[in-house]
Amino acid sequence: MTKKTIRIELVSGLEARPVAMLVQIASQYESSIYVENDGARFNAKSIMGMMTLGLSAGDNITVSADGPDEDAAIEEIEKYLSTK
Repeated sequence: MTKKTIRIELVSGLEARPVAMLVQIASQYESSIYVENDGARFNAKSIMGMMTLGLSAGDNITVSADGPDEDAAIEEIEKYLSTK
């Protein structure tokens, strides 16, 4: 299992369209991927779960992945969320 704290740099935060893109990215990987913030933990492949987090630019989240492509999954998610 790999875990990493990532700062959201997307100007709009994680609104509907950016959440949909994040879910698409996470869904490309075989690993189980979860996003945690303030004690809440949701499956990164679940659009409804991710929308519930209501994350904004500047927020820090913890992304964890467990599976054969966990490192690549976290790297790609970090690259997406770090885009300004």
